[in-house]
Amino acid sequence: MAQAFLLGRLIFGGFFLYNGLNLFLGHATAAQYAAAKGVPFPEVAVLVAGALIVFGGASILLGFQPHLGIAAIAVFLLGVSFPMHDFWAAADPATRLNEMVNFTKNMALMGSALMLAAIPQPWPYSVEARRRIFA
Repeated sequence: MAQAFLLGRLIFGGFFLYNGLNLFLGHATAAQYAAAKGVPFPEVAVLVAGALIVFGGASILLGFQPHLGIAAIAVFLLGVSFPMHDFWAAADPATRLNEMVNFTKNMALMGSALMLAAIPQPWPYSVEARRRIFA
């Protein structure tokens, strides 16, 4: 069971870490898209979004202060999902479908993050578990 949880952490945390790094690498394009969606201060918003999910992903991957990582991911998902994936406002059916898929994916990721908050800490195979062994 602990190995399955570790694999899930690697996939879930890796997803956010990868996408956060991509926000930094593609900052100009992401900021341009955010501006088109009406996000205020899009350059700053993209950097903050990237920082939240890099931190959150790394925290979950390592099992280091996972409650803070979960909070960072939740703040990101709440802050991004509604303005960026507003499928209810799309007139074009293809755009509406694409935005609805991304919005519902983000809500499922939110549910997964919230479930992680219920897992007792320290997590198996985590930095915090190792610190307790060597302390």
